[in-house]
Amino acid sequence: MPHYYPPTGFHFKVEFMGVAGMNSDTEQRFQEVTGLSFEIETEEVREGGENRFSYKFPKRIKYPNLVLKRGLLKGTAIRDWFKSAINTYFTVAVYDFKPADIMVTLLDDAGLPVAQWNVVQAYPLKWSVSDLKASDNSIVVESIELAYQYFERKI
Repeated sequence: MPHYYPPTGFHFKVEFMGVAGMNSDTEQRFQEVTGLSFEIETEEVREGGENRFSYKFPKRIKYPNLVLKRGLLKGTAIRDWFKSAINTYFTVAVYDFKPADIMVTLLDDAGLPVAQWNVVQAYPLKWSVSDLKASDNSIVVESIELAYQYFERKI
């Protein structure tokens, strides 16, 4: 019987489905993805006469924001997508923004999918860049924070 080794978490790609210009290999590379988790909210109900415990009933699922980090790139499709969102959020005349599904794929040594998560209807909330310090010798990292409806594990 072969031994099972859990996959490593450093070889992955992030694909924005339906965002123009996101097909390039450079656009799919990120150094960090966080927020692929969920929590089930519960409602607590106390029954009269029963003091040992209270019932907890599931209410809804809560998803945190998805945060993507990578080295700062020039002229990216994600930046254009962000600009489209900002124009749509705050300009009445232009409405060309569409939320995107995002596919996060964990890869093995050969580049084959090990696990895959489909993040549904993501839209941008925050873009930030790491601090610029003359005393540090580090790359500039951009962080992209996205809200989304839910995610499903495909593989």
